[in-house]
Amino acid sequence: METDNRVGYFFLGLGLGTAVGLLFAPKSGAESRNYLRSKTQEGTSYLKNQGEQLVNSATETVERGMKTLQDQVESFSEAVDAGKEAYREAVATSPSTVGSTGRG
Repeated sequence: METDNRVGYFFLGLGLGTAVGLLFAPKSGAESRNYLRSKTQEGTSYLKNQGEQLVNSATETVERGMKTLQDQVESFSEAVDAGKEAYREAVATSPSTVGSTGRG
């Protein structure tokens, strides 16, 4: 939401600056148009760069999340395998206790 506010304020400032600039422009019409065109291009470049940075940041965050998830899945799988092995060893060493209810 903070980025949305910045973009909104950017466009508000751009619009107000343009309006004030046109009202008090000491330059000719052609010079003013060229100036506005260059400022519009600068604004477009700025927004494009900010968008690219946002996409890169989001991509890095998703990649880190996927790596963390993959590590957790691997740890869980190893824990399950260790549990299975421990069960097999317990069954192999004392077969009389497995399956026995202790009632007689």
